[in-house]
Amino acid sequence: MPGLASDPGDSLVPFPPDVRDPVVYPVRHGVNAPIFRVYVSWTRGNLLQVACLRPPEADPAGGEEDEVSDEEIGGKIVEVKLGAGDGEISEAQRRRIAYGSVPAFALLQSRKNSLAAMSRMSASSIRTEWWEHVLDYSHHISDLLGNPMLPSSTVIEDPETVMQPHEEPTRLKAAWQLMEIFYVDKLSLTWLPERLVDWLADYDSLLTRTETTIHSKLAGLQKRLVNLQVVEDDPEYWEVMSLALAVGWLDTVVKLLRLHGSYQLDQLGSRETENGLVEAVAVLVSTMPRMRPHLPTGRLGQCYKTKPEFIKAWEKWRGHISKLDSSAFWVQCSHRQTREGLRNLLQIMLGKVSNLTSATCHWMELFISHFLYIRPFTMGLEGFHSLSQKCMQLRPSSSSSGLMCLLIGILGENPEVVLAECSKTFGPWMVVHAMELLTADNGHADILLHEERYNLGDISIEELHRLVYAQVLSSHPLTWQIAPTYLASCPKQGLGLLEILLYKQPVQHYQMILKNLEICRLYELENISSSIMKIAGTYHWKHGRKGSGVYWLQQARDEVRLNKIAQQLFEYIGKSISDDSFKQWEGLIELLGSQVGTAGGLEFLHKYRDFKRSLQQVQDGSSVDAARQTMESLIQLMKNPSTPQRFWLPLLHDSVKLLHWKAQPLLTVSETNLLLNKLQELSMAKLCPDFCEPNLPPEALSSVRLALATNLGRAILEEC
Repeated sequence: MPGLASDPGDSLVPFPPDVRDPVVYPVRHGVNAPIFRVYVSWTRGNLLQVACLRPPEADPAGGEEDEVSDEEIGGKIVEVKLGAGDGEISEAQRRRIAYGSVPAFALLQSRKNSLAAMSRMSASSIRTEWWEHVLDYSHHISDLLGNPMLPSSTVIEDPETVMQPHEEPTRLKAAWQLMEIFYVDKLSLTWLPERLVDWLADYDSLLTRTETTIHSKLAGLQKRLVNLQVVEDDPEYWEVMSLALAVGWLDTVVKLLRLHGSYQLDQLGSRETENGLVEAVAVLVSTMPRMRPHLPTGRLGQCYKTKPEFIKAWEKWRGHISKLDSSAFWVQCSHRQTREGLRNLLQIMLGKVSNLTSATCHWMELFISHFLYIRPFTMGLEGFHSLSQKCMQLRPSSSSSGLMCLLIGILGENPEVVLAECSKTFGPWMVVHAMELLTADNGHADILLHEERYNLGDISIEELHRLVYAQVLSSHPLTWQIAPTYLASCPKQGLGLLEILLYKQPVQHYQMILKNLEICRLYELENISSSIMKIAGTYHWKHGRKGSGVYWLQQARDEVRLNKIAQQLFEYIGKSISDDSFKQWEGLIELLGSQVGTAGGLEFLHKYRDFKRSLQQVQDGSSVDAARQTMESLIQLMKNPSTPQRFWLPLLHDSVKLLHWKAQPLLTVSETNLLLNKLQELSMAKLCPDFCEPNLPPEALSSVRLALATNLGRAILEEC
């Protein structure tokens, strides 16, 4: 039976190992044994249904076959969720991101088309303006992926709290931030190492899932601080402090130093020298020069915007560290752990490679520490790739995450690897939206993504990934509405797939049809809009919703189908003008309105409706004017070529009472002769084999002829 295998890697369809209770449905069928069948079908979104049908198992105890349950006889269906990811972003959150990124993407495409149409601007001006647009786009997406939660401001801060609560980071935003740092944000090239320090402070916990990181070490110490009486005696206290200093978390280091026992009031007298050394190191840490324009709130260090000022401050700061390292006060420090721990911190700040290597857990952390203490004057991407390879050799990792593979591709300036990792680890959404960052100022990547390829059907890689993402959106009923934005940006195959998408949407709901028509209006798809309305009209008519069917066919101006509908109405109404069938269809005729175009049958039904109403008023005892107006409507109907011949006799038969109007004749001689001629034509038409006999009394023809003859005589006398 379908179910979860013991090992997810050995299963036919990979599934998350943390899923233990799959959705299983019993199914019954009428197929006789023997039967062994497996059916696979897609359902909503990324759910795959696998059905396994088999005959009932034989009872090993020799029981009867009817003892097997119905579920076993029928089989079972299991739902497998493909691409479940790591679960850090829920399905609802992914849909929110998908919807929120549409306006930014559409605006960027609009700006791209506008810049492409500008021929007067210089190439450099266009590149500068385009870079600004991409940077705004990147900031919008970054905000959409989540902002760090600011620490709660309290009146009294707990001194033992070295880690402030923040929003749980996600790998998706971490990857986006990396792309923005290296490909878009040109303003930060002069202080790129510091940008990586900030990035690591937010996403160090995401570097690996199986190995230790500085963040995990710090979190472990945070839990133990409550139970530690003398923190300086704990080796982990000094270890975590050196780890935090190695990656530039200066505020954390200073907080930990201030937890030292020598700061307690009862210890100051006996540990004055020790406390002085601790405070000296804390001051050196908090005044570390930083090559950056500003620091976030709560971060320590002294900022310098220009390189000469930074170099001068750095050399002075390093001189203070060297002077303290060679000071004689270390001999007077009796606490061994404090003496060794503080001197280790000084060696880290002096940039000793062995100390930095032992003070980091991951190669990325070692990579950052090199820029902080060994190569502090690095600007731009100088030597990034070679240094990363060196750090990976010094700090090898047993497992590689998608985030680190992405970073390696970025440092290696390999857009193919970057694109592949985005697709493999973060899915089609990341690929489609990150391509704009990848090509913002990278000529090689621009050529790679926009070159049309024969093996892809003469489309570019960029269009291919947009089509894939649009198909992902189209597969879910909650996201298909945003797929047209991405299909419209595909010049080769986008509009063709957009037509298919719109045609496949259900037309039984009014709001769904309006959504389809709005999409057609936005992208100027008038022919598709007309076809959708025709399909909707035909669907509603066939399913008994006659009014909705006529409405949509009118909107589509489908005169052919409207005339066919009129013919069907004739079949019902034309049987008898006094029959209740007219009342049944009167509302539908009312819906047709007065502007029916060239649809002659519908024009007749509308006038026929007006005649019936005026005839009812005359029968209710109205004035002579109302009776005369009714006879004028009759004459117009009989003159109109759109009036079917089978309606002539019912119209005249229903007007017999008016022809015998006592006060005066309502028809002139010429009008009466017209009706007699129509009656004569009707008598001749009866000889045709295809003549449709109306459902009227046998004496209807003679009574109409007698009434017309009587009216003719009275009209002649009236005119004399």
